[in-house]
Amino acid sequence: MRYELYYWPGIQGRGEYVRLALEDAGAPYVDVARVPEKEGGGVAAMTRLLDGADTRRPPFAPPFLMAGRQLIGQTANILLFLGSRLDLAPRDAAGKLWAHQLQLTIADFLTEVHDTHHPLGPHLYYEQQRPAAKRRAKAFLAQRLPKFLDYFERVLRANAASGPGIVGARISYVDLSLAQVVAGLRYAFPSASRAALANCPRQCALHDEVFARPRLKRYLKSERRLPFNNDDLFRRYPELDG
Repeated sequence: MRYELYYWPGIQGRGEYVRLALEDAGAPYVDVARVPEKEGGGVAAMTRLLDGADTRRPPFAPPFLMAGRQLIGQTANILLFLGSRLDLAPRDAAGKLWAHQLQLTIADFLTEVHDTHHPLGPHLYYEQQRPAAKRRAKAFLAQRLPKFLDYFERVLRANAASGPGIVGARISYVDLSLAQVVAGLRYAFPSASRAALANCPRQCALHDEVFARPRLKRYLKSERRLPFNNDDLFRRYPELDG
């Protein structure tokens, strides 16, 4: 099956977690919004599905995935769907549910990361909410960042006897996502994340292992991998870096 991924063309964002799974599995896919409009792609193709009257089960927002006739929204939901098909999820029902639970926790983590630079909402520019962002980032780095990282480190430690990743005997889509989180934290908060990750050797090792996987290593060197930037989910503002 050739998949169609719909996400904003200029950022990694939440779509990157789906891309990593597709790239790691070598699954054929099209990043539709990056295709020129004259070839049927672009943001216009994405908004037609979001807002079109003919879309029976419209997603709320990107990312969403077209798989045959199925239109699937929400990052964690897309990965739940793809996990078994791409051999990136446990095979048993309990393991699949556990992986999905961990992915939802990552989604919560990402929301809190985003809110460090946009605590008053996305309708305002960062410069319009800088004082609130400084307060939010200070609290995040002091309290929430170590809480999330400690949790994932504990889960990795508990699974160490079963496999190299966070769930089951093989690397899963959750491991790919957690590695991406580590990369994003290092970009957005280079100083604070260095200190926090010093206590998380398993997450650092997982990051290195995931991005050393042959297909992902090639992906990182390709034009398909967009660089982090300040229109993205992870943003680097030195004044927020603890």
